[in-house]
Amino acid sequence: MKRTLLIFCFAVFLAGTLIPQSARSAEGEIEPFLKPSELTLQTLFNNERYANVVVTTKGTVLAVWGRDLRVKRSEDGGSTWGPTIKIGQSTFPGGGVTVDENSGDILAFTEQGHPPSQMTMFRSKDDGRTWQAEKITMHPDSKGNVTAMHMNEHGITLRHGQHKGRLLRASRYYGKSNDRSNWPTHYTSAVYSDDGGKTWRTSDPFPEFGTGEAAVAELSDGSIYYNSRVHWQERPRNLKRREARSTDGGQTWKNWRIVDILPDGPQDTNYGCMGGLTRLPVKGKDILVYSNCDSPSGRRLGTMWASFDGGKTWPVKSLLFRNAFAYSSLTSGRPGTATEGWIYCFFEGGPNGGGTMARFNLSWLLKNAVATGDGKVPQEYQD
Repeated sequence: MKRTLLIFCFAVFLAGTLIPQSARSAEGEIEPFLKPSELTLQTLFNNERYANVVVTTKGTVLAVWGRDLRVKRSEDGGSTWGPTIKIGQSTFPGGGVTVDENSGDILAFTEQGHPPSQMTMFRSKDDGRTWQAEKITMHPDSKGNVTAMHMNEHGITLRHGQHKGRLLRASRYYGKSNDRSNWPTHYTSAVYSDDGGKTWRTSDPFPEFGTGEAAVAELSDGSIYYNSRVHWQERPRNLKRREARSTDGGQTWKNWRIVDILPDGPQDTNYGCMGGLTRLPVKGKDILVYSNCDSPSGRRLGTMWASFDGGKTWPVKSLLFRNAFAYSSLTSGRPGTATEGWIYCFFEGGPNGGGTMARFNLSWLLKNAVATGDGKVPQEYQD
């Protein structure tokens, strides 16, 4: 009897310590996201720009900010935050911070200057506390071009299908420079790694030129949803977002279209604005949330849109912050951690300017929702 009890206790110990949190419960139920409506705003950084947010496999929220790539950690779901940690030397932010759900490592890119420029990848093996530069291999795309990392949305670990465990994050090709004359040669893509971030391959280009600053989300069937900013004023309906899909783990993109219901930043400019994207980690459901400005002019009116069918329709939107709201990044909490049930939007702007973290749930989004006319909210989410 004692031996049986000992074996049982040892098994529990293994399950609780050696098996990554993500392997036990990467996706859960919808109920935690439907607790009483709540929204909080906290200023985490002053000055500068460039927001990215992820939740580690241990449930730590990492808010990454600035040209010199700084990070703050929250171990209690975003209620309180630790001191600022510097990831690398003064460089140019790579955006697209990626949590490897296989190992728990967190990966962040920087570049020497505005791309095209030399890049460096930093890895944290201790939940974002310390970071080390690491040499990597980056393969060019099918056109022979080496991609850039600058300011795309956070990366993901694929959880379903043939490519389960693959790391995937959006990237972009800048042509010869970011000069306006070169915008027609720019395009977005994605990079992926099957060896934990040591070697990266680049997907085929997104099917439209003049795009930049994109986001990816894996749907429950293993397909990839890709959503991109436009960065070329001559494109048709250039102030609306673009999308495409992949069924081969992010290698190729097809069925691209203009998403007229989703604005690409303020509607009085000639190019878009970086937006956030996350899929709620709910088994068998494809609830996506997208963030961007919803303003006729100026980067303001920060708004959240929700899709309940993997991006086919976006039936509702909710105003999160009325005043300054520019680049934004979105992520979702993990089951079994202090982040469960929360959605995090880290953005440029907010009550005090700088970098502001919004924490809310799906109940808040639905309670404050305005119908867009693009599809309907499923009955199960309606009062």
